[in-house]
Amino acid sequence: MIMASICRALHILKHYRCAETWSFRSTSVIATKRWKTSSVPPKHTAPIKQSYIEDRPQFPGSKTRSWSEKLEFTQPDIYDGIPVYRVMNREGKILDQSQDPQLSQEMVTNMYRKMTLLNTMDRVLYESQRQGRISFYMTNFGEEATHIGSAAALNDKDLVFGQYREAGVLLWRGFSLYNCMSQCYGNVDDAAHGRQMPVHYGSREFNFVTISSPLGTQLPQASGAAYSFKRAQNGLCVMCYFGEGAASEGDAHAALNFAATLDCPVLFFCRNNGYAISTPTKDQYRGDGIAARGPGYGMAAVRVDGNDVFAMYNVTKEARKLAVEGSRPILIEAMTYRLGHHSTSDDSTVYRSVDEVNYWDKQDHPISRLRYYMVNKGWWNDDMEKEWMKESRKQVMEAFQKAEKKKKPNPELMFSDVYDEVPLHLKRQMEEMKGHVSKYREYYPLDNFEKWDS
Repeated sequence: MIMASICRALHILKHYRCAETWSFRSTSVIATKRWKTSSVPPKHTAPIKQSYIEDRPQFPGSKTRSWSEKLEFTQPDIYDGIPVYRVMNREGKILDQSQDPQLSQEMVTNMYRKMTLLNTMDRVLYESQRQGRISFYMTNFGEEATHIGSAAALNDKDLVFGQYREAGVLLWRGFSLYNCMSQCYGNVDDAAHGRQMPVHYGSREFNFVTISSPLGTQLPQASGAAYSFKRAQNGLCVMCYFGEGAASEGDAHAALNFAATLDCPVLFFCRNNGYAISTPTKDQYRGDGIAARGPGYGMAAVRVDGNDVFAMYNVTKEARKLAVEGSRPILIEAMTYRLGHHSTSDDSTVYRSVDEVNYWDKQDHPISRLRYYMVNKGWWNDDMEKEWMKESRKQVMEAFQKAEKKKKPNPELMFSDVYDEVPLHLKRQMEEMKGHVSKYREYYPLDNFEKWDS
């Protein structure tokens, strides 16, 4: 049989003198059975690529187009690293007028108000946890520009997957302070009915998928959602926020690889704030940050000053355009600094100096940089600052007091929202719970719960 195949191949080659112009795709093999001994090669076949004729690498696993007879290893330190894109310097001055996004005074003022409002809310809820009034909290100190600058450049219908430090994105979209407070207190007005840890926000109304505690799970979910958007051709994209620590998870590799190979319109937004919980970047990776991984996955990447709200806006706006119009993933690495502890379960003074934190707080704070810009433009002054700081704290405290006074959700809600109809085994568990609490009522503050009727 082998000899018969060889003879047939030689017979075909004899009748096709210009065999060098054939296409070597699988369809050609099938076609030869149909063309048989015709003396003219089929018109639809394409000429061989030049690389097949010349002595060039043609391996399907890489894009290399040259050989080397010199033994060399690629070295990680032979270049200065990916540059960091910025628009403003630390004094709020535009460095290149062509990069000025030309946002209106109203827009810029709204950005500033949202950034400072987030900052005020963080201070109140952080102190609330320290007083034992809520169980847990994570601040956003120093990263406000990454939230607001990126959120402002998105379409509000774009789907957002957050990690746990993107409260500003929700505030920008219209999620109220009271909604934030209700979630952290787990009261009756919490959309999750008290079944999530504090700061695990979510909102169907504002297209923000509920935050999950396990690190990195949102990345492959975002790739899947973006693939759905691609098939729907709805003109939207998916935004996925994560920290540089989450980039060390296996889920990050799977997500980036799937998104690239499936051409999904998703923005992978890495907040590189220098530290995972208790772990500096030098102990997380040896390469040039996260943006350097983009080419390895076959996607465009950019590194941006995360303390520059205008740079964040420009990058996200352009990245979104590329993702939607080209149906492709984009990797954004926002370089910033986490001023606060990782969470209320962390003490960052153990692994970094107070002087280091103070430097970033005083010399390169994103709120200060935007305020300098507004003052330079004549859009803001000290009197306006004092008035707004007073007003913003008032808004936060009103929402805080209202949320704290609300009762807790009905405990029966622990068993709902999973199945369309509550199955028998969960009904039995609910009855066991109610029986237990009824028997030991003196140990449970039932008056704090809504509609408890056991």
